Amino acid sequence: MNYFKKIIKYIIPYKKYGYLNILFNILYAFFSMLSFLVLMPMLDIIFNPKAPKITTKPSYEGITKIIDFFKNSVSYYINEFAGDDKSKALLMVVGLVIITFFLKNIFNYLAMYFITFLRNGVLRDIRNDLYQKTITLPISFFSEKRKGDMMARIGSDVLEVQGSFLSILEMIVREPLTIIFTIIAMIAISFKLTIFVFIFIPISGYIISIIGKSLKRKSDKVQKEQGYFLSLIEETLGGLKVIKGFTAEKEFQNKFNNSTNRFYHFSNTLLNRTNLASPVSEFLGIGVIAVLLWYGGQLVLVDRTLQAADFIAYMGLAYNILTPAKAISKASYGVKKGNAAAERILEILETENPLKDAPNAIDKKTFDNEIDIDNISFKYEDSYVLENFSLKVPKGKMVALVGQSGSGKSTIANLLTRFYDVNKGAILIDGINIKNITKQSLRKLEGLVTQDSILFNDSVKNNITLGIKGKSDEEIIEAAKIANAHEFIKNLPNGYNTNIGDSGNKLSGGQKQRLNIARAVLKNPPIMILDEATSALDTESEKLVQDALEKMMLNRTSIVIAHRLSTIQKADLIVVMQKGKIVEQGTHKELIAKKGMYKKLVDMQSLV
Repeated sequence: MNYFKKIIKYIIPYKKYGYLNILFNILYAFFSMLSFLVLMPMLDIIFNPKAPKITTKPSYEGITKIIDFFKNSVSYYINEFAGDDKSKALLMVVGLVIITFFLKNIFNYLAMYFITFLRNGVLRDIRNDLYQKTITLPISFFSEKRKGDMMARIGSDVLEVQGSFLSILEMIVREPLTIIFTIIAMIAISFKLTIFVFIFIPISGYIISIIGKSLKRKSDKVQKEQGYFLSLIEETLGGLKVIKGFTAEKEFQNKFNNSTNRFYHFSNTLLNRTNLASPVSEFLGIGVIAVLLWYGGQLVLVDRTLQAADFIAYMGLAYNILTPAKAISKASYGVKKGNAAAERILEILETENPLKDAPNAIDKKTFDNEIDIDNISFKYEDSYVLENFSLKVPKGKMVALVGQSGSGKSTIANLLTRFYDVNKGAILIDGINIKNITKQSLRKLEGLVTQDSILFNDSVKNNITLGIKGKSDEEIIEAAKIANAHEFIKNLPNGYNTNIGDSGNKLSGGQKQRLNIARAVLKNPPIMILDEATSALDTESEKLVQDALEKMMLNRTSIVIAHRLSTIQKADLIVVMQKGKIVEQGTHKELIAKKGMYKKLVDMQSLV
C-alpha cells in the first residue's frame, strides 16, 4: 500500500466525486440489506396466512427488537392499506420489494457514475505527469531505459493503477458496508446463527490471502516483459531496413518469440492465480451457507425458536454476503497488481532530474560577447571523454571542431545545449555559467542542426515551426528559401501542408536535412550549433545543404562539428581534437601549412 499512498494525491482534485461515490455506496449497501428484509412480510403472508393482524401502530423498543419493530410496522401499514384482502396485501409487499431493489440499483449506478470521473481523471493526470516527466528528464536517463518499457508504463501500468483505485474504493466503502449492514440485520434476526458466520469468514479470508501472496511479484514480471517486447517492436520498426538488409529477420523473430513465450507463461500463472480467487471464495461461502442451513433448520424445525419466514430472509442475507466477500477478494488481488504498476510509475515520477535550473537561474535574452569553455572535463560513464578542455568562441565567429570519431566533438554540442552537465570546469556565455541560466532561455539562444534529421509525423509547416510561435506564412517561406527547401516543398501534393510521414520518411535525406535547417533559420538564434549536419548526405544534396548552411551562418556565431572537412574551410578557427584534447588550432591555411594532423585528415579525404 506504500505506493498507493503516494498516488493518493491524484485523487484530491476529484474528491467531490469520491465523496458522492461513498454516499451512494452507503445507500446501496443499506438498500442491499433492506431488499432482503422487505421479503419477510411477503413470506409471512405466503407461509403464515393465519398470523394475527397488527392493528395498532408498533412502538420502538430498542435495538435488540428492531427486526420485530420493522416487521410489525410493515404489517401494520399493509393491514391499513389492504384490510382483509390478501391479494391486495401481497401486491403491496411485491411493490415494496420492487421499489427497494430499484433504489438499490439506482444507487449502485450513481456510485459507479461518479467514480468514473475520478478514475478517468486520475488516469489522465498520471499520464500527463508521466509524459511531462519524460520530456524533462535528461537524455542520459533514456540511454539506460528501453523506449518500449516507458510506453508500457504510460499505457498499461497506468490503466492497472486506474482499475485498482476502483478496487480500493469498493474494498474500503461499498463491500464492507454491505457486509456490515447485512451482518447487523442477521444478528437482529438470530444471534446464534450469526456466530457461525464470524467463525467461518476469518478462515475463508486466511485461505484467500495465502493464494494472493505472490501476486505482486508475478504481476511485476508480466509488466516488465510487456515493456521489453514493446521496445522490441519499436526497435524493429525503426531498424527495418537494416534487419532486412542483413537478413536478420529470423534473429529478431526469435527474440520476439522468446519474449512473448515468457509473457505467456507469466500471464498464465498470474491469471490462474487471480481466477482462483472467485471460485475459492464462492466455495467457502457455500460451505458457510450449508452449515447455516443445517443449524438454522434445527432452530426452525426442532427448537422452534426461529420462524420459517425469518429463516428464509436470513439465508438470503447470508448469501448476500458472498458477492461483496468475493468482490473484496478480487479487489485485494487488483490492489496487489496495481501496487506493482504504481511502483513502476513512481520510479519515473520520483526520478530526480540532475539538470534542474538553479534556484536563482536567470532568463538570458541576448548573446553579446563570447562563449567561454573553461577547462572542462566530462565523462559519460567511467572514463573521461573530455579532459581540461578550453576554448573561446567570440560573437559572430565560426569555429569548427574536427577530429576522428570518439574525439569528443559531439560531446561539446551536448554540453553547450546542456543536454549533459560538465563534471569539472564551466561553460560561460557572456561570463555567466550556463548552469545559472534557465535551460529554456539558454536553448532559445541556440539553434541545433544534427546529423540525424529529426522530423515528426506532421505537415511540413508544423515541422518547420516546431516550438516557434507567431510566425507568418511569409516568414516560413523565407526560412525555407534560405534553406534551399522552398522549391521541393511547393512541388509536394499539398505544399507546406503536406504530411511527411513517420520521421519524414516521404522525403529524401537531403530534403529532410533542409527542413531541419529551415527550422533553425526560422528560430533565428544568435548561436548556431551544427553537429555533422552534412555527413549523411550524397554529393548533390551536400552542396544544396552546404549552401543553405552558409546562408544561415552569415553574421552569426557558429560552432560547427564536421566530419567532411570541405564544409569548414571558411571557418574563422578550426580546432583539431584527439581523445578529448586540442592538438591543433588555426585557420585552414595555417593548419595545412603546419602539416600536422589536420593535413593528414585533409589528405585522407582527397581535399586539395
